[in-house]
Amino acid sequence: MRFAVLLCALALFAAGLVPQRLGAAPWPPAAVELGDEVFLHDAWHDLHGRCVGIVTNQTGVTSQLESIVDAIRRNPAICVKAIYSPEHGFRGDRPAGDYVPSYVDARTGLPVYSLYGKSRRPSAAMLAGVDVLLFDIQDVGDRAYTYISTLAYLMQAAGAEKKEVWVLDRPNPLGGETIEGPVLEPRFSSFIGLYPLPVRHGLTVGELAQMYRGRFGIDCTLRVIAMRGWKRSMLWPDTGLAWVQTSPNIPEWDTTLVYPATGLIDAAGINNGTGYTKPFKYAGGLGVDGEALATYLNARPIPGVRFRPAAWAPMSGFWAGKTLTGVELSVFDPRAFRPVRTAVELLVAARKVAPRQLQIKDAAGLDKDWGTDSLRRGLEDGSSVEAILAGWQAREREFYLDRQKYLLYP
Repeated sequence: MRFAVLLCALALFAAGLVPQRLGAAPWPPAAVELGDEVFLHDAWHDLHGRCVGIVTNQTGVTSQLESIVDAIRRNPAICVKAIYSPEHGFRGDRPAGDYVPSYVDARTGLPVYSLYGKSRRPSAAMLAGVDVLLFDIQDVGDRAYTYISTLAYLMQAAGAEKKEVWVLDRPNPLGGETIEGPVLEPRFSSFIGLYPLPVRHGLTVGELAQMYRGRFGIDCTLRVIAMRGWKRSMLWPDTGLAWVQTSPNIPEWDTTLVYPATGLIDAAGINNGTGYTKPFKYAGGLGVDGEALATYLNARPIPGVRFRPAAWAPMSGFWAGKTLTGVELSVFDPRAFRPVRTAVELLVAARKVAPRQLQIKDAAGLDKDWGTDSLRRGLEDGSSVEAILAGWQAREREFYLDRQKYLLYP
């Protein structure tokens, strides 16, 4: 009798009529094998016992969302000496521009050296005992994002101390086909833009590292652990990877689409929605006629985006507690969308529809952000969108051709 009951139960189980207690569903496979996964599977053998320091933050995860630090520490054959953290900290919880301290991580027991504290470069003392620096941080594809400056400073320090840098490559969420915007002029070099890159550069961090060494002369021993399966035509959703918030104001992958459009307009007096629920998806200010601004912009030939009148009240920052009005950007065709063009459209539209809002009180700050003074001069001179964009085209073409020798992916 018991045997018959057991057979019946097994039959019901096999037929799927009895719930199977298998735990969480497996994470779906990604279309791209990340550089950190290639390192974990294969390339780590090339360390030959040398010790590593890991330059990373909350974005340094595998396609299964495991921290690169945890994944490496599971391999007893890899010697890990230290962690190095960029702006926003190792856990990604510090606001933009906030001082990031060094400390000992309670979970791993490893020292976490800040690269956004007293110094933005690792000192010789920070690098003591480390032979190879592994860089595993997700970028957003915009020149004015400090992680890629941290990479450059890391390479400079590594070269001086005779350390190797291995970049565990990751996708550019904006793809690798399109570049946009003014190429930075050296006189405007700063931590938010060190080298002559356009605003939207279309490179992965590994390709940037190769360009830093080959084009901009950083002398260090570099190895890029390339991804497998990534193509230049891929936007983030095509990768099948989960997005991890890269900084407090880049919560979702689609925020990277609008970041080059609104991230650099605040120095011209235009609020961009940071400190609110949809950072970088708004443009406006106090008393802006959102209906008029939306009507003007929607009549322009701006690809891939529509504008709707909107009101918002930032919860933090300079504008906290004030009700602002203007437009919300709704990107409906990410491949057609041109964020840098859209930034210029927004500024020229504000000059016409909301001239009191367009106040360039910090000309030096605006020029530094954009890596050129040509935008500001064009706004002040009454130039059209087309004229401003045309002034950048020659150097864009030059950069596009120059970058070819550093590309790693089809």
